[in-house]
Amino acid sequence: MNRKAIKAAFPKTIPVMLGYVFMGAAFGILLSNKGYGFWWSSISALLVYCGSMQFVMIDLLSDKFDILSAVIMTIAVNARHLFYGLSLIDKYKDLGVYKIYAIFGLTDETYSLVCSSFVPDSVSKNRFYFFTTLLNHIYWITGCTLGGIAGELFSFNTKGIDFVMTALFVVIFVEQWENQKNHLSAIIGVVGTVICLLIFGSDFFLIPSMAIILISLSAVKKPLEKRLEQ
Repeated sequence: MNRKAIKAAFPKTIPVMLGYVFMGAAFGILLSNKGYGFWWSSISALLVYCGSMQFVMIDLLSDKFDILSAVIMTIAVNARHLFYGLSLIDKYKDLGVYKIYAIFGLTDETYSLVCSSFVPDSVSKNRFYFFTTLLNHIYWITGCTLGGIAGELFSFNTKGIDFVMTALFVVIFVEQWENQKNHLSAIIGVVGTVICLLIFGSDFFLIPSMAIILISLSAVKKPLEKRLEQ
């Protein structure tokens, strides 16, 4: 059963693998340039496992550490996971022993795959969700470790290297757009985000936009499901 789940999950995670290895390597290189050994990259990838927060963490570690600021920043950066969790209650309710790790390992890309991937009838959905999460985590650890090692061995011009995260999000969005026949959810996400960005500004748009997206998708959920069943 595990082999079937891995075989079903692995092809779905290949785009994430390509993104995570390079994005993790970028993080490892940046952290290494701040004077931290490669094992710091590996440990943060294993225990923190939050790409956006790990990039923010580089600046937090570079200055005098303020634990209160770090806590507030972490909550703000990861607030979107509150909405992710609410939307996955039904999918994860029967995960059993896999649930704790699945919750810990939930990232934007894993969330995207869990919500959009078709799981074959012969494969346990619970194991599919678990191995999707695990494979993505392995990719991230690998990328961060390789980047940390490369940063210790070679000198890099790191200007613009942190854009790799934005590039990954764009690739995943385009792939989902091409694979889905109904683009309503993507349109709601883009329009809601742009409106909140214009109203609240780049520093405060994330939480309002996630709230609008959640409310909007909840409102169209049943009509959308009926249309997909036809």
